[in-house]
Amino acid sequence: MKTLAFELSSGRGSIALAEDSEELFHRSFSNDRKDSGAFFENVRLCLQRFGAPGEIVVGLGPGSYAGVRIAIATAIGLRTTLAAKLAGVPSICALEVESRDYCVIGDAKRQSFFFARISDGRLIDRPVLMSAAELETRIQDGTIPVYASELLPQFPLAKLAYPIARKLTEIARPEIGDTGSLEPIYLREPHITVPKNGRTVAARK
Repeated sequence: MKTLAFELSSGRGSIALAEDSEELFHRSFSNDRKDSGAFFENVRLCLQRFGAPGEIVVGLGPGSYAGVRIAIATAIGLRTTLAAKLAGVPSICALEVESRDYCVIGDAKRQSFFFARISDGRLIDRPVLMSAAELETRIQDGTIPVYASELLPQFPLAKLAYPIARKLTEIARPEIGDTGSLEPIYLREPHITVPKNGRTVAARK
């Protein structure tokens, strides 16, 4: 069965198609949230060349909210059209690194950062928010590799590494389900704002 994967949580997007562990298609591209043309063009090219997948896997972040939402919306739309199975995997489990045990950090805005631990290719608990000082203390021993998918010069121990769609096709296979909807991995709970017209609006940060 063919498995199609989308990864748009970082500044480098990618899509991949595999069949029985054999890679058929893989493309990486600059992931600009203001221009998704490269993503959709590669999806079109992949489907045109190799036909419909039986499974679709999406990277759920954490990372670019807009990118993850675009990937999820595309996957759900294709699932409806193609009757494919659908699954979501934390993007940080699919970094393009050799180690299966590592830490991931990232900028969570509002003067905070997230920390997550990956063990044997799986996310251990949800990402934790920390201050810069707390994060520096957490990672300073250097016994486990530390990666980030963006430049964080204040944390020199962190090496730059991006999640890739090809790895999503590998680690999601045992978990493929038949999920009707997916949610990004949020770093904070939604907060509610009440505009002057009285309507409530939920926002994610």
